[in-house]
Amino acid sequence: MEITPQCVVGLTWTLKDTLGDTLDVLDEPVEFLIGGDDLFDTVEAALQGHEVGDVVSLHLEPEQAFGDFDDQLLFLEPRSLFPAEVEEGMTFDGAALPQGVSDSIPKTALYTVAEIYPEHLVLDGNHPLAGIALRLSVTVRSVREATEEEIGKGTAGTGFFRFEPMAPGNDRLH
Repeated sequence: MEITPQCVVGLTWTLKDTLGDTLDVLDEPVEFLIGGDDLFDTVEAALQGHEVGDVVSLHLEPEQAFGDFDDQLLFLEPRSLFPAEVEEGMTFDGAALPQGVSDSIPKTALYTVAEIYPEHLVLDGNHPLAGIALRLSVTVRSVREATEEEIGKGTAGTGFFRFEPMAPGNDRLH
């Protein structure tokens, strides 16, 4: 079966930066809805017409992937507002930030603790891969028709590199 809109594809991938350093590897297939909200538009377009076993290699500029780095999403906040065990790399949902943080922090983003100082810490609302051009090698592992439920939801249940709050030490991008 060829990949067309409104089908579900099982993919594996290797993600590298433009220097060739590996950023992420997905060895076990994950399903994504083509024609929904799961994949970047550039990735969806490149997959059209491919079949199981095909390998698609892409170069993604920041605007085609996680966007440009936005220094307006960096916030210096009082260290005392956060738990004592806060560590660099921890993430916080913007809607669940502690009372007393700046009113200018958008509540719809996820924030990574980028740096910790004795009196302050830096919250970064950018995706960890924002501003980075990427090389993505995707292997098509399965193709099937999407269910009505998947089409209605606009997803097969997994967003492409969706950045969820992570526990310290967890560097998974998916």
